[in-house]
Amino acid sequence: MAHPTQLGFQDAASPVMEELLHFHDHALMIVFLISTLVLYIIVAMVSTKLTNKYILDSQEIEIVWTVLPAVILVLIALPSLRILYLMDEINDPHLTIKAMGHQWYWSYEYTDYENLGFDSYMVPTQDLNPGQFRLLEADHRMVVPMESPIRVLVSAEDVLHSWTVPSLGVKMDAVPGRLNQTAFIASRPGVFYGQCSEICGANHSFMPIVVEAVPLEHFENWSTLMLEDA
Repeated sequence: MAHPTQLGFQDAASPVMEELLHFHDHALMIVFLISTLVLYIIVAMVSTKLTNKYILDSQEIEIVWTVLPAVILVLIALPSLRILYLMDEINDPHLTIKAMGHQWYWSYEYTDYENLGFDSYMVPTQDLNPGQFRLLEADHRMVVPMESPIRVLVSAEDVLHSWTVPSLGVKMDAVPGRLNQTAFIASRPGVFYGQCSEICGANHSFMPIVVEAVPLEHFENWSTLMLEDA
């Protein structure tokens, strides 16, 4: 859950998000080092009246400042590619959920069950209970078992939407007529919030995503109750 004045990312709740946070710190450290070096060079050139002809015209220095950026780019590109492939990997999911974007709510269908599906609308401000978050709470949460690979099939019925949960490192566009898929593993129990990340219309900011990760036993009890109610 994001907090006011927060500068960094939300706490990771999935292995992929942990990798993304590590890569962010890795890239940011390289940017800091480059910025410090460039600032030092600028200050040194502005504050001194001395000039060195070997600095003004030197093939060795030109070789260094050509090769060094290439090496730095490789150091950034390799872990980036590794994470891209990790995010695309879907290995033997234990549960498949179809998320359909509508104007302006989400509907979820648990495809491994015969008749388990529901619509998820934002809870209006006047109906919120104490402790609930305005514009982020949904009347039906997408409940998933923790520590299990979950595949999410994402599509839309009308316009472009985007199914996004920052804590889980998931962001997948919902395109009408197209079925995209993504996957995640919730590494700890909790409630994780997201919002549609496409400009999908007038009520774009009023279609939240709430994922609740629970132990497997609790998920089985929840699914049984939902099937009985259906």
